[in-house]
Amino acid sequence: MKILNFGSCNIDYVYSLDHIVVPGETEMSDALNIFPGGKGLNQSIALARAGAKVYHAGVVGSDSKILTDILSESGVDLSYLKKLDVKNGHAIIQVNKDGENSIFLYPGSNNMISEEYIDCVLENFREGDILLLQNEINNISYIVREAYKKNMCIILNPSPFNEKISEVDFNHLSYIILNEVEAEAITGKSCPKESLSFIKNKYPKLKIMLTLGKNGCIYSDGETEVHQDIFRVNAVDTTAAGDTFTGYFIKGIADGEDIKTVLETSSMASAIAVSRKGAAPSVPEREEVIKALSAKQK
Repeated sequence: MKILNFGSCNIDYVYSLDHIVVPGETEMSDALNIFPGGKGLNQSIALARAGAKVYHAGVVGSDSKILTDILSESGVDLSYLKKLDVKNGHAIIQVNKDGENSIFLYPGSNNMISEEYIDCVLENFREGDILLLQNEINNISYIVREAYKKNMCIILNPSPFNEKISEVDFNHLSYIILNEVEAEAITGKSCPKESLSFIKNKYPKLKIMLTLGKNGCIYSDGETEVHQDIFRVNAVDTTAAGDTFTGYFIKGIADGEDIKTVLETSSMASAIAVSRKGAAPSVPEREEVIKALSAKQK
């Protein structure tokens, strides 16, 4: 089984502020840090640091050395990564004193993924291989359709949520990993339990991983429903919390671990990530996660 992440690579400009800026307001930033990021890159790094062999496909720009360096150093296979002489995608991230964030994106190279390139990448994968997608690149509905024809296990993290998600046929997905905001946008239901019921009724074969922030997470596959609480830490930066969780979750299901173990490991990895600054640099190695879990169980 091979794991392919077809996703974004962004350069993150992280501004530390007292509070998130509101419309019409000007606020002085306390600090600026520049990090490699993007949901695609973060999740590939999380998968690799969780111990998975992961291939990353996507398009990067001429200013992407900071991105390719950390991917390579983390053990991500870049055989299918494409480079163009354009500006790379980047994100402007505000982080307040409580560690909460607000983000806007410039897509850049992430929006230059052609159908021809997609076809060339997917030629190297087959039935049963795992495909991970987010919503920071173009042509995701085409990628889903072509991967479904190959009977790949397709996992979608519909973030950031926008109208492109409506173009994706959820009947082609094996798993969806989403938070409560995305769940409400998809279902129109503000209650997480109602969102779960809506998705299960409409797409009975779809396995759902719903993260709930401070309230933990819920996994549901139609037969099993498991809730996991968070591991409480001093939150410094929540930017990569969901991406870290996603990477560890996919590693766990790829290994066939029981879902309770998968959720515990993923939640601990996410807790460690939010205790550090930055996106990709905050993702912990598996050894650290297992050690932290063992300490909690004593």
